Amino acid sequence: MPDKVSPGPLCGNPTPKEAVCIHTKKVYDSCRDKECLMDLRVYLTAPSQAILESSINVKPKTAELLWAYIDVEPVPFNKGFYTVDVKYFYRIVADAFAGLGRPKEISGLATYDKRTVLFGSEGSVRIFSSQYLPQEGDIQHFERTNLPIGVVEVVDPVILNTKVLEGDCCEDSIFSDIPESISACFDDDLVISDNGKRLYATLGQFSIIRLERDIQLLMPSYDVCMPEKECSGNTDDPCELFQRFRFPVDEFFPPKISDMVQQNNGAGGSSRRRR
Repeated sequence: MPDKVSPGPLCGNPTPKEAVCIHTKKVYDSCRDKECLMDLRVYLTAPSQAILESSINVKPKTAELLWAYIDVEPVPFNKGFYTVDVKYFYRIVADAFAGLGRPKEISGLATYDKRTVLFGSEGSVRIFSSQYLPQEGDIQHFERTNLPIGVVEVVDPVILNTKVLEGDCCEDSIFSDIPESISACFDDDLVISDNGKRLYATLGQFSIIRLERDIQLLMPSYDVCMPEKECSGNTDDPCELFQRFRFPVDEFFPPKISDMVQQNNGAGGSSRRRR
C-alpha cells in the first residue's frame, strides 16, 4: 500500500486546491460489547423501599443510563496499552404490586463496573493552552499530559428482568460514596442498607469504548464549505405549509410482526408492506 494516496474528485472539484493541516482526534483502538448484566443490585429510594416491603410482585419498567465514569491508566510493563475502567450508573424504574389495586412505581440506583485493555500508543509531551476558562480568572490551561482520552458510547439499556430477594438471602457489597450529581437525579435519599427486601435487575446493554489522541493531519482542501440551501422563513399561509406534510400512514396502520422483524434485520428498508 503506498504511503500517500491522491484524493479523487469531490463536489464537482476535479483536484484539491491546497493541502491544509488540521488538529483532530485519532482513534487508536476501540471495542464493542453486547452485554447481559445479570442481577444488578438496585438501591431504592426511601419511599420505594417502603413500597417494596409490602409488595408481592415486581414488574420491570424502564432503565436509564445516568452517567459513566471513565478512568484511563497505563498498563505496567506493556508500553502503549492502557486499562479503561468504566463505572455505569443506572436509574431503574419498576412497578410494584401489593394486591388487587393498581401498581405503584418504584425507582432506584444500580451500578456496573467494566474494565478493558486497549492500545493508545505512547507520548510524553506536556500540553498547554490559552483557551479561556470561565470563572478561572482568564488564565491559561494548566498543563496536562498526553495520555489518550477514553470515550464510551452507550445507548440506554434494555431492562430484561427484575427479582426480589430477602435481605438475608445472600451477601452484597454496600457503597456509600454516591456522587452528588447522581443523588440529585432521585426525589429522595437512597437506602443502601441490607435490611429488608432487595431488588435486583438484569439489563441488556450495547456499548463502544475507544481510545483517542490529539493529532495533526495533512488533508486536501477543495474549497470553503458555503451552504447552497437558503434559509426559508415561515410561510404566511399555514394551510399551505400543512399541505406539504406527509400523511402519517404508519400511525393509522401499524406494521405486522413480519415487517418489524424484516426492518430490524435491515432487509426491509423504510418501506412497509401491509395486508
